[in-house]
Amino acid sequence: QVQLEESGGGLVQAGGSLRLSCVASGRPFSTYRMGWFRQAPGKEREFVASISWSAGSTYYADSVKGRFTISRDNAKNTVYLLMNRLKPEDTAVYYCAAYTGAGSYQSTSAYDYWGQGTQVTVSS
Repeated sequence: QVQLEESGGGLVQAGGSLRLSCVASGRPFSTYRMGWFRQAPGKEREFVASISWSAGSTYYADSVKGRFTISRDNAKNTVYLLMNRLKPEDTAVYYCAAYTGAGSYQSTSAYDYWGQGTQVTVSS
């Protein structure tokens, strides 16, 4: 079992930046690929970014590529999402999740453990 807790969300103007953090507890964090997803009101939860256990590989949704950076510190059991040049369409609840090792990195069904989410609101 892995427990995940996100923080760092808030209200920011378009063009601004935020850094989200997700702290893990429970089973060894360093063995999991981790992902960030987001869900806007009335929309399905969507993939944002993923990072391998060693941080050797990262993947991003096209909508955030070049603006967002995922990273991790296994010594602190923490995964981060640095979000630059934020847009109003980035407004959503952001979730971190631990990948189970089966299925596409972009699929919510491939992640067994989820945090409660942190709200990000970008004003125009």
